[in-house]
Amino acid sequence: MVRVGVLTSGGDCPGLNAVIRAVVRRGERHWGDDLVGFHDGWAGVIEGRYQALDVEAMRGYLARGGTMLGTSRVHPWMVDDGVDRARATLQSLALDALVVIGGEGSLAIAHRAHTEGMVPVVGVPKTIDNDIPCTEQTFGFDTAVSIATEAIDRLHTTAESHDRVMVVEVMGRHVGHIATWAGIAGGATVTLVPEHPFDISRVAEIVRWRHERGRYASIVVVAEGALPVPGTLEVEAPAVDQFGHQRLGGIGSVVAAELERRTGFETRVTVLGHVQRGGSPTAFDRVLSSRYGVAAIDAVHDDGLGDMVALQAGVVTRVPLADVVGHLKTVDDRLWEVANALFEARLDRVQGCGPASSRESDTT
Repeated sequence: MVRVGVLTSGGDCPGLNAVIRAVVRRGERHWGDDLVGFHDGWAGVIEGRYQALDVEAMRGYLARGGTMLGTSRVHPWMVDDGVDRARATLQSLALDALVVIGGEGSLAIAHRAHTEGMVPVVGVPKTIDNDIPCTEQTFGFDTAVSIATEAIDRLHTTAESHDRVMVVEVMGRHVGHIATWAGIAGGATVTLVPEHPFDISRVAEIVRWRHERGRYASIVVVAEGALPVPGTLEVEAPAVDQFGHQRLGGIGSVVAAELERRTGFETRVTVLGHVQRGGSPTAFDRVLSSRYGVAAIDAVHDDGLGDMVALQAGVVTRVPLADVVGHLKTVDDRLWEVANALFEARLDRVQGCGPASSRESDTT
């Protein structure tokens, strides 16, 4: 038996409770571990706020969104005496390991805590953005894409009813995984992502071309971190919060206003915002979260301290946290080619490369 702490750090995400539940059930029933959960991430470690975790305490949480432990972006190195206070809490509890469930920033802090001898750590990749390297997918991503896709499906019908252009802004600070997947699944006309700066004149040209052919509804999906090609569209620089994160959001409104100005077509914007990260996780995310949770507590007992659990080729494995921190997983070029195929095909036709096939789908 060992004593293991658990915390959730950073933004909330569907599937957090499922991970905690799996860690606790596997730890208690298979390994006979004693488990505690810290409230509000590292803030709970610094301030000594925690609770005992057991199978009974986790009943009913598998399908529940959010995190029963609470979360925050606070960490020991940003608080006066935070490191000393965190060490004191961890030492008083005599923890053998800490399972940190978080995104890129949280995993970087976990790696620092491990390498500086604060506490041995196992990481679990959490973010709806799916931007953590060395793993095929993070839990929460499937839920976010499903929510965004459903919204796009609904916007198709209202756009068609009013002959409108609909701009849908989705989350994606530095990468466009949600936008790309939802754009493909929802049959978007154009998808704009941070990895590829966009030319608004080309987007407007595609929209005009569609309307000239009798397609009176266009859906433009925009990741919140998407940026125009320099000099093509004026965009205000975003503010930065206390944690060094840009306060993004608003690019959808900029794109919508410019499209309406350039095309003359009525354009509306829908910003999905935090609805993408709230509510119950999908079945896929519940299973992935459970697999990650079991793998994390097993890593504590199987020489996996300092590692992050990861999904590779459909198998849950482990990778060193050192290989994860400081990098972002961007949209794969091969997937972007799939998403961009419709965009490029339409643009080619706009530029005079021939008429559209009579068999072209009317749904995209």
